[in-house]
Parts: sequence; C-alpha cells; structure tokens
Amino acid sequence: MEAAEGDIVIEGGEVKVAGTDKTMPFAHVALAAYTGHNLPGGMEPGLKESAFYDPTNFTFPAGTYVCEVEVDPETGKTTIERFVAADDFGNIINPMIVEGQVHGGLAQGIGQALLEGVSYDQESGQLLTGSYMDYCMPRADDVPSYEIFHECTPCPGNPLGMKGCGEAGAIGSPPAVINAITDAIGVRDIAMPATPARVWHALQGAAA
Repeated sequence: MEAAEGDIVIEGGEVKVAGTDKTMPFAHVALAAYTGHNLPGGMEPGLKESAFYDPTNFTFPAGTYVCEVEVDPETGKTTIERFVAADDFGNIINPMIVEGQVHGGLAQGIGQALLEGVSYDQESGQLLTGSYMDYCMPRADDVPSYEIFHECTPCPGNPLGMKGCGEAGAIGSPPAVINAITDAIGVRDIAMPATPARVWHALQGAAA
C-alpha cells in the first residue's frame, strides 16, 4: 500500500492508509501474506499478531450445592438421594452447553468424592490404578438426577454480561458430598474418596 507502518489502520474489515482514500479488504492482505512467491526475498509467509486482554476486574461465578445422602451402616455404601445445584453464570449465551458443563462437572466431583483414587505399590512405586480395570470412575447408575437452577447477575466487566461456567460443578460437588456423609455418620471429617470401606471404618470409630 506504499505507506509507513504507523499510517496503517485496520477497521471495519478493511486495511486503510490514514489520511488517504487507500483501502484494501483485510482478506486480500491475509491471502497475500500466505502467498509466499509474491513476498520480497527473505520474508517468511504468515500473518501474526498478539494482544493481551486486561479486564477491568476478574469475573467469578458463584453457586451453592446441596447434597442429601443415605449411608448403609452395615456396608458403608453411600447413596446420593438428592443433589441440588444453583449457579450464577451471569447471562447464559448457550444454555445447552452450560447444562452440559454443570452435569459433567457434577459427575466428575461425585467421582472424586466417592470413587476415584490413585494408588501405588509401597515397595516398588508401581502405579496400581493405571487403567479403568482398577481406577474406579462413576457409571451412569452412580450419578443421581440433578436439580439445577440458575440465577442471573450480569457481569459488568464484559459486553455480554457473562461469567465462566467451565468445571463449576466439579468445584462445589466434592465438599457437598463429603459434608453430607460426615453429617450422616457423625464424624468431623473423612478423606476422599469416601469408599464404602473408609466410611465403614469411620462408622466404627464414631461408635467406639
């Protein structure tokens, strides 16, 4: 465009030279940048730009999770009877994706609370839970039907008023499940995963 770098303006999908009527569609510039045989000698093809978005403030979603469990005192098995999740993600742009994020996060958190644990051989250091034959993941019948609610407090820090929802379900669900178990069996704390054996031993200690 026969112009100095500082005179180039990009707006409205066009590349312009400030103070003149010279314009070129940005698509033409992008194509030229990747057509190597038209470039000056020694210039590598490509069009790159980097920028950093510095928001006025951080955006935090908020939520409350409540879990109701039933514990079999004979076996230590925990059954989730009811799970209620309430989140505030601001303006929700795609409800289906948000529901999927919450459902998946809840399943992940419940798995962490009740089932998933990595173990190693104490002598050799060999991983003993290297496959799904030994590493316990939640199945469909381990996951309850959720009651999900959304509150909307638009975020003032972005044009859409939205907040992040990724993995929100995985953050609040483990403590909700563990708190429900400790309340049910009358102990102060229990380590994750709260397997039937671990819960049964905690019950025996509480009864002693």
